[in-house]
Amino acid sequence: MGAGGARGAALEVVRAGALVTVQDLGRPGYAHVGVPLSGALDCGAHVLANRLLGNPPGAATLETTLDGVGLRALAPVTVAVTGAPCPVRVAGRPVAWGAPVLVPVGAVLEVGRAVRGVRSYVGVRGGIAVPEVLGSRSADLLSGLGPAPLAVGVELAVGGAAEAAGEIPGVDVLPAPAPPGELVLPVVLGPRDDWFEGAAEALARGGYRVSPASNRIGLRTEGGPALVRSRTGSGELPSEGMVLGAVQVPPDGMPVVFLADHPVTGGYPVVGVVPRSALDAAAQARPGTPVVFVPSR
Repeated sequence: MGAGGARGAALEVVRAGALVTVQDLGRPGYAHVGVPLSGALDCGAHVLANRLLGNPPGAATLETTLDGVGLRALAPVTVAVTGAPCPVRVAGRPVAWGAPVLVPVGAVLEVGRAVRGVRSYVGVRGGIAVPEVLGSRSADLLSGLGPAPLAVGVELAVGGAAEAAGEIPGVDVLPAPAPPGELVLPVVLGPRDDWFEGAAEALARGGYRVSPASNRIGLRTEGGPALVRSRTGSGELPSEGMVLGAVQVPPDGMPVVFLADHPVTGGYPVVGVVPRSALDAAAQARPGTPVVFVPSR
């Protein structure tokens, strides 16, 4: 049996893609017991996919990474693809990105490679109905909670159907977002910026790029000035709480911006915090994208 069980399954994975996970708005309120928030990295794109289908914002979607996913409809479904713009086909024929699309029974929905950005979101009317864990259907790559990343042959149940969802809005195709020339991240300094020599100046100096080592846990940077500690000696911080958007500085001095699957504690100093409103853009920044930090108090 697949992630949703074979009975009543509405979608079968025929191409798994590089990394495709089930995501919703996450599982807040469990950091004190070591459970990260998780959830869609680009929350705006996730919510938009659900809005296009008349689903509640928290309905589970599929988050793809760079090269999409292929799904066979085992019952008729209506889908919408948002986030990173990409080609979308049903039964081999091009269909709209950013709009509700009917997939007949037996047809394959092919969500192609992202033209820009990193993560596309595949919403299904009624939502993906994998079992909830601690009130969420999200896959958490750090803790292992929630369903595993999709594999070929997995069958996904679709819940709710039309009677439980709202009206499908009468919308035209959405305009595809313009590719950002750089990733601009505001950073509220603290609590450990005093551990570094001229932290604000070093961050603002620029030259950072998104590292290929970035993932759902954190956006890693490379190429910019290493943040140099003003404190010397062998002492390290005791582990302390980490929040979404925390900019942690490991021993190499290259800032890491914590994303949805981040650990809830850590021992490296946090030089500042990126507000959640700026993190959707971080979810779509490809390796090599210039990163501009804008520090403030």
